[in-house]
Amino acid sequence: MSETLDNFLGGRIKLVQPSDGYRAGIDPIFLAACLHPKPHEKILDVGCGVGVASISLAIRCPLSKIIGLEVQPDLVQLALKNIQANQVEDRVEIINGDLLSPPTLFKPNSFDQLMTNPPYYQYNRTLLSPIPGKAQANTETVDLGKWIKACLKFLKPKGVFTMIHRAERLSEILHHLGNRVGDLVIYPLWPGPNKNARRILIQGRKNLRGELRLVQGITLHGGAEKYTPEAEAVLRHAQTIVL
Repeated sequence: MSETLDNFLGGRIKLVQPSDGYRAGIDPIFLAACLHPKPHEKILDVGCGVGVASISLAIRCPLSKIIGLEVQPDLVQLALKNIQANQVEDRVEIINGDLLSPPTLFKPNSFDQLMTNPPYYQYNRTLLSPIPGKAQANTETVDLGKWIKACLKFLKPKGVFTMIHRAERLSEILHHLGNRVGDLVIYPLWPGPNKNARRILIQGRKNLRGELRLVQGITLHGGAEKYTPEAEAVLRHAQTIVL
């Protein structure tokens, strides 16, 4: 597998990725920016890929313990390289496994927080990439409802659930969260002024009640497709997002 070495968070972290196949963009950075763990909280990153979100969070929150679950063995091997290269072995662990048949160390109700960046596209509603790794990363092999249900099983009661997904699937996501996650916040990522949101961040707490809130979100691009100062603060300077 050919690889590239890429900078994230303004060079704070350097990550190896496949030259072909799935390559992380800005989504895992925004996902990790939404988490505000207390010291020594245990966090699960489901579908962690090469470890972008896990490592980003570990750099910002050095007292947290983060475990990533990834089904693709090739991506796990790159994630392990990235953990060592960024010197976060003491707080990030990446494990190869299937969400629906997880390794035995993944116990129900055992994580304080969970973040997930699942495949965005339904199998029968998109054109599959000819590159197997990219197709698997982008296209569901696990139904979204099953994915969400399996994720919630690992969270402690009142644990924080955070997901990034396509805006067009919001109603479906809310249906699957049902009454199992409350105090929900929807945070849109607007591509630019007067453009519809394509991505949304969703955060709530397991087994809690509370009204759903749709907040202002963030505009990613200004003129000439450059990132706005607000987006730059998250992507380059490790600024957090408070939902």
